[in-house]
Amino acid sequence: MSAISVRPVDGRRDLDRFIKLPFRLRRSDSAWVPPLIFERRRFLDRQRNPFFQHADAEYFVAERDGEVVGRITAQVDQRWDEHQGGSDGMFGFFEAEDDREIAAGLVDAAATWVAERGRKRLLGPMDFTTNDECGLLVEGFEEPAMILEPWHPPHYRTLLEGLGMEKTIDLLMWSLQMGELKEGDRFAPLIHSAANRSREKGVVVRSVRKRTLDADFSKLMDVYNRAWGSNWGFVPITDEERRFQTANLKPVLAEEWTMTAELDGKVIGGAITLPDVNQALARMNGRLLPTGWWHFLRRGSYIDRLRVFALGVLSQYQHLGVAAALYERHIENAAKPGAIDRGHMGWILETNKSMNRAMEGMGGSVVKRYRIYELGL
Repeated sequence: MSAISVRPVDGRRDLDRFIKLPFRLRRSDSAWVPPLIFERRRFLDRQRNPFFQHADAEYFVAERDGEVVGRITAQVDQRWDEHQGGSDGMFGFFEAEDDREIAAGLVDAAATWVAERGRKRLLGPMDFTTNDECGLLVEGFEEPAMILEPWHPPHYRTLLEGLGMEKTIDLLMWSLQMGELKEGDRFAPLIHSAANRSREKGVVVRSVRKRTLDADFSKLMDVYNRAWGSNWGFVPITDEERRFQTANLKPVLAEEWTMTAELDGKVIGGAITLPDVNQALARMNGRLLPTGWWHFLRRGSYIDRLRVFALGVLSQYQHLGVAAALYERHIENAAKPGAIDRGHMGWILETNKSMNRAMEGMGGSVVKRYRIYELGL
């Protein structure tokens, strides 16, 4: 078998090969969902993605006999340094055939690149940050990939751990059956009593409207930055990144599932819950043309899952039952005729005991586990 060579991506043709590699490697994996190719190009474009206003990255491909057989990115982020400390470089977008030589060449390229920039630890996968898709799937392979949830085959774990990578922390994805709660099971009264307490204190939950989306998302992202600030790996999102994400999410948002919690007109909490547009993407094979647009436009007729992408409350208001009011609104939405009543919530850090207890209290179960790895340099 010919030798493996690893080199940086050079030009648009190389970038296309980088983007399209998983389409070849994962085509027989029913749980993997092809991303939109044009969206991946946009996300990886250094001129368009505001991540590159505070970070630098290199994209690598591994080749054998002229065919791309693996890929990886290496990145350093000034905002990570500011908010998480240490001397970390990150890797992401890891894909490879089941071949230790390929994985070793890719990881070595990423490790060398970040070490040359003074970093002492390689951390990941992150595509590109913890605000994006991150973690390697290590449990829950049978679950289909939902929106913004990566899916990886089991051999990726074997490859990375075989190269000396060690666990840093796990991220949990919970499954919730809101239909059970709407029938008044034993958990619902606890949620409703806390939600009633929030209303007595003047908290109002309202749905976001697309016509005011930019302003509402600005307020939600302010809550996001402040409520998650103490979490491991959290880096506050910038205004430019907020606008970039708003533009990406706007086509898939459902107004009734995106909500703010307000007190005296001030946003103190919120939730961003997304219909699982991956159910449409699975039928599109990465393209809007010639028929992908038709599947996308019809998505409302067959999408039956949601992902609670973010839900949080400012720390000084958490005693008011605001989170319960947001949960209750989800239950009320799920109770409407024809509404979606199941999905995933997360990810949630394995160390976040209060949030994981809340998921248990709502009858949830862990269905996926993602792992962040580290490698000393």
